[in-house]
Amino acid sequence: LEYRVFFKNEKGQYISPFHDIPIYAHKDVFNMVVEVPRWSNAKMEIATKDPLNPIKQDVKKGKLRYVANLFPYKGYIWNYGAIPQTWEDPGHNDKHTGCCGDNDPIDVCEIGSKVCARGEIIKVKVLGILAMIDEGETDWKVIAINVDDPDAANYNGINDVKRLKPGYLEATVDWFRRYKVPDGKPENQFSFNAEFKDKDFAVDIIKSTHDYWRALVTKKIDGKGISCMNTTVSESPFKCDPDAAKAIVD
Repeated sequence: LEYRVFFKNEKGQYISPFHDIPIYAHKDVFNMVVEVPRWSNAKMEIATKDPLNPIKQDVKKGKLRYVANLFPYKGYIWNYGAIPQTWEDPGHNDKHTGCCGDNDPIDVCEIGSKVCARGEIIKVKVLGILAMIDEGETDWKVIAINVDDPDAANYNGINDVKRLKPGYLEATVDWFRRYKVPDGKPENQFSFNAEFKDKDFAVDIIKSTHDYWRALVTKKIDGKGISCMNTTVSESPFKCDPDAAKAIVD
């Protein structure tokens, strides 16, 4: 229960993976924080309410949370994580889904061949997006590929995934629809008839969640318990110096 993964910059100073890692690696390429390596089951996530937002395992009713092996899958079927400096605002009713945000950074399913490590930061090319409704909340799922993947050049949009990895997108919908059923929850729902929207649509959604994040971290929106402590966002009232960050971790 006490396990945490904290992040440091190249100088060895503690940072927040939620607030201090830039959203963009470079033009049209996003950073992704890997929370859950493919084929693993522990439900790891950026702890949005803890100072410096380390990765920790989700806890339900005092027990560590694992996703079930959902036949025929083993654990998560992609490298799963989040794009930093994004936030799905629970006070914003999404015009596409009719539901408010889930209060987390935007989720990413990375479909490359490499199994990433927990806490790894990779650069990804966005290919499309799925609009999931999770217990009445909007929970976008971005489909992306690691730019360092040997086949990355062949993937430029959602149709390339359909063509080059037949069945993978259908499996993705199936997985998200049913993964909570073994825990006694109902199936999840989707907007757009569970169809994936294209890259341009996905990038627009990501940019909007970046705007909500900026409002959060500059205190224009009350985050209601989210820790906005950071070491790099100059216009943020929550910015602290590296010594204060180290003291928190210590």
